[in-house]
Amino acid sequence: MAIGFAPATTAGTSSRLARSLEPAEWVAANVPLLSNPRDIVKDLYARHLPMPGTAVVAVFSADGRLEASASFTQRAGHTDGWERRNAILAHLRRVTSDDLRRRRPVRTAVLLVCRDGDAGWTEADGAWMWGLRDACSLYGLRCGAYLTLTRDGWHVIGENRGGRTPKAASWSETPGGAAALRPTGAPEALRRAAAR
Repeated sequence: MAIGFAPATTAGTSSRLARSLEPAEWVAANVPLLSNPRDIVKDLYARHLPMPGTAVVAVFSADGRLEASASFTQRAGHTDGWERRNAILAHLRRVTSDDLRRRRPVRTAVLLVCRDGDAGWTEADGAWMWGLRDACSLYGLRCGAYLTLTRDGWHVIGENRGGRTPKAASWSETPGGAAALRPTGAPEALRRAAAR
């Protein structure tokens, strides 16, 4: 009788690949369309000023109002949907309560990822999409759109919609940089609350 272990690479690779979504799978999941993606991107961009390596998760009420949002940096080199899901969940918990007691989801979570490269789908995007879908399921939210922000502009994956502005780190190209886009005259505590 021989005792041995299965190679970890095969099991690890297949499980990681299963935690990713292709654009066709994303479209088949009937993710609700954004009524005005340009305004959503502009609002989230003004609140968080993301640069490449930053993700922004936002929760919208049933009537489309932004209720909460949080930005966080990504760990470079990791494209596992499980890790992406855990990061999204951790930041959702910081800014809003779950909807698990509702019979069906009412609020919608949207994810904006600012990254280098072109606007086309990447393996890392597939991991983020899987992570968003799973986090929404575990938190009682509807899974909303997945958007990328690159130096070419913004793009809604699976919807074939996009625009040239804002784009990744375009705030750094404006006179005054980030300070020029921040609200003025408000105490620091109010500014932090506005970003939530």
